[in-house]
Amino acid sequence: MKVVIPVAGVGSKLRPHTHTQPKSLVPVADNTILGHIVERLIRAGIQDYVFIIGYLGDKVENYVRQKYPQINAEFVVQEPREGLGHALWIARETYRHEDSVLIMLGDNIVEADLPAIIASPKSVLGVKKVAKPSLFGVTEVGNDEYIVKLVEKPKIPKSNFALVGLYKIMQPEKLVRSLEHIITENVRTHNEYHLTDALMHMIRQGEKMVTWNVDNWFDCGRKETLLEANAKLLSRPRFREMDYSSQYPGNIIIPPVSIGANCTITHSIIGPNVAIGENAIVSRTSLSNSIIGAYSELQNAVMHDSIIGSDASFKGLSHSLNIGDSTEINFAQ
Repeated sequence: MKVVIPVAGVGSKLRPHTHTQPKSLVPVADNTILGHIVERLIRAGIQDYVFIIGYLGDKVENYVRQKYPQINAEFVVQEPREGLGHALWIARETYRHEDSVLIMLGDNIVEADLPAIIASPKSVLGVKKVAKPSLFGVTEVGNDEYIVKLVEKPKIPKSNFALVGLYKIMQPEKLVRSLEHIITENVRTHNEYHLTDALMHMIRQGEKMVTWNVDNWFDCGRKETLLEANAKLLSRPRFREMDYSSQYPGNIIIPPVSIGANCTITHSIIGPNVAIGENAIVSRTSLSNSIIGAYSELQNAVMHDSIIGSDASFKGLSHSLNIGDSTEINFAQ
């Protein structure tokens, strides 16, 4: 099976980090978003990959080739960027003759039984129950458990099961023909060519598709959801059981945390829910619920709910005080 991973987006909701890094390469827990995706696919036995790149695409290509040299990787440039349906149309020649194709969005981390999904004889769309379905593509299922309708960001949702960015499509040639239909007929939703519309066209043509409830879905498209994904991924036992006390004496480490290689940490409080990239320097700093990029330096800082990019530097204030009785000092004003 071949996997197609669209990673062409600008990632405007994660600025300023995406001014210099593709959204898929933003760090979360002990890896990048894309790294989490690819490593799950490798564990499922997949070796053939198509990456649809665009914005800062050379960084994505360099990252994949350097970190995962064992996979067979193709790169297709989407320009201009006119939606997910357009991206898959641009890349159609890389997968149209396969028996089946797996599509996974490059800004979502999905945890599911990938071997079972791959082995399914049917087309499978990953879904998760959500509180605000109007923000996502939504599925409606008939009495026979087959999908009867797909709607992208409906104003009045009739279902609260959202598409999570995982699609296993049997007979990819049928998908290509449906993508051709929405492109040639200029079928747009919110001014973009959506995969949802192409899949709905396939259903109207008689294609049978079923939903698959995924175990976990981490939408990493905004600061708040990225920090939430970081905390949930760090909650796994291997992070909670990690003991950094001998490696970083003189500090208070409150699990779960992930600290990269070759970091220097002194007189600091780290955690909970903190991921620090390799070669970072942290001194006299308190960190919680934050992501710190590689090669960054923090001094005299108190940070929570923060994302610090790679090679960044922040130096706060250090005070030596001699305070008498009945004194109030407020640095917040």
